[in-house]
Amino acid sequence: MEEATGSNPQSLGFTEKLKSWLSWSWTYVCFIWFGMVLVMIYVLWSPLKLQETLTSVFLNTLTPKFYVALTGTSSLISGLILIFEWWYFRKYGTSFIEQVSVSHLRPLLGGVESSSTTGLNTTHHTTSCKVWRNPLNLFRGAEYNRYTWVTGKEPLTYYDMNLSAQDHQTFFTGDTQQLRPEDAVMQKAWRERNPQARIRAAYQAIEINHECAAAYVLLAEEEATTITEAERLFKKALTIVFCLLNDSFSLSSTAGKDINLLVYIKRRLAMCARKLGRIKEAVKMMRDLMKEFPLLGMLNIHENLLEALLELQAYADVQAVLAKYDDISLPKSATICYTSALLKARAVSDKFSPEAASRRGLSTAEMNAVEAIHRAVEFNPHVPKYLLEMKSLILPPEHILKRGDSEAVAYAFFHLQHWKRAEGALNLLHCTWEGTFRIIPYPLEKGHLFYPYPGCTETADRELLPSFHEVSVYPKKELPFFILFTAGLCSFTAMLAMLTHQFPELMGVFAKAVSTETKYLNFILKTISSCYS
Repeated sequence: MEEATGSNPQSLGFTEKLKSWLSWSWTYVCFIWFGMVLVMIYVLWSPLKLQETLTSVFLNTLTPKFYVALTGTSSLISGLILIFEWWYFRKYGTSFIEQVSVSHLRPLLGGVESSSTTGLNTTHHTTSCKVWRNPLNLFRGAEYNRYTWVTGKEPLTYYDMNLSAQDHQTFFTGDTQQLRPEDAVMQKAWRERNPQARIRAAYQAIEINHECAAAYVLLAEEEATTITEAERLFKKALTIVFCLLNDSFSLSSTAGKDINLLVYIKRRLAMCARKLGRIKEAVKMMRDLMKEFPLLGMLNIHENLLEALLELQAYADVQAVLAKYDDISLPKSATICYTSALLKARAVSDKFSPEAASRRGLSTAEMNAVEAIHRAVEFNPHVPKYLLEMKSLILPPEHILKRGDSEAVAYAFFHLQHWKRAEGALNLLHCTWEGTFRIIPYPLEKGHLFYPYPGCTETADRELLPSFHEVSVYPKKELPFFILFTAGLCSFTAMLAMLTHQFPELMGVFAKAVSTETKYLNFILKTISSCYS
């Protein structure tokens, strides 16, 4: 294949030039065709006597019923096209006519390069729409269930809970081929859709083996109705895991599973301490966990640490954590970007005034704060409306999509209080966040500081967030040109049909007036042509 390509470079260069010329000319085909039609009409107007033929033979023999039928039929056809275009746009987010033109006609005319570029962007967006475990997810029994008891609404979707079940199975089972009997029961327990069935399965696993730590984890998550009770069950599970890790047999067979359990339990115990007000203890537990298991960075324990340090108002420690994790080689998150913006805004927000800033200009510190806010908003544009309370919050899901509405809900749910505590920070955010959208290139094609905004976030967020929540969509889907054109055409022809049906004589006079104007225009054209001749 390479030899054949290299043997005839001249023909290959000519082919590429031809394809590029056809691709370039595709944009102007419509204008060229329209111009040719006008030239043909102008050239044949006098020889064929088109004006006289139209007026004497055609227009004078038509009745108002014909106009009603013509306009009604065209209105019906354009209305059907409008309905189909709207349905296709609501389902797929694009116009059917535009999609056919880009996908089928353009490649035939040599638009291979553009289609390949689109494919690369699509692939990149798809790979960037990975669902992550929420580092600050709540407890089902002590928090999510309480919301259901009070409101009667389910805060978690089945898709979200199913992802959690898969996480628990893979995280707590390990890579062992032979499962212990209690582990087999727990695998079924995670897959149960009914909460009571899951709890019964956990007790069944405890009956098989009183030292089944995974069963106590499930009971702490789902049966405990208070954080204190959940903490007690987690401590019991932690004692069991310590005993298993000290067992030489466990170290040789299921050590990986037990270490995963140990990390999970310690993290949840730290979160229990944070919720119960023992924040310094929670910070110490999180730091120890990060030092003991540095390779488990994918669990994002540093986000738990950042939130706890902000609660302590230990801003120097927060900055130290950000310096370690806000690195260009590491994946970003709303917590990292917006916490960095909060620290920079906090330094200037108490004395910030939009009027004074417009008169004297922004200082260096204020410029740094504004740039940090722009950076955060570009990463996740959904967060500001929740922080500014322009949109109501809900309980965060157990899984989030980075740069999506689910991540924005999860961040704002825990960090809104920290923004309120910094005097003037929300005011600075309110004055500057919308300016981001004026400096970002078109978000579906390019990015300014980050990769292009993924186009798959809306679909994933709708599966992660409950149905009663209005999902935030960015960028807003603008109606394609063909939908607007078809809607205008349908409305115009329908109006003509209605007027012709209601006032046939008046519309006949209007048609004759159009005919008269055509004669007058023909006379002007003849005069101009005779002058030039």
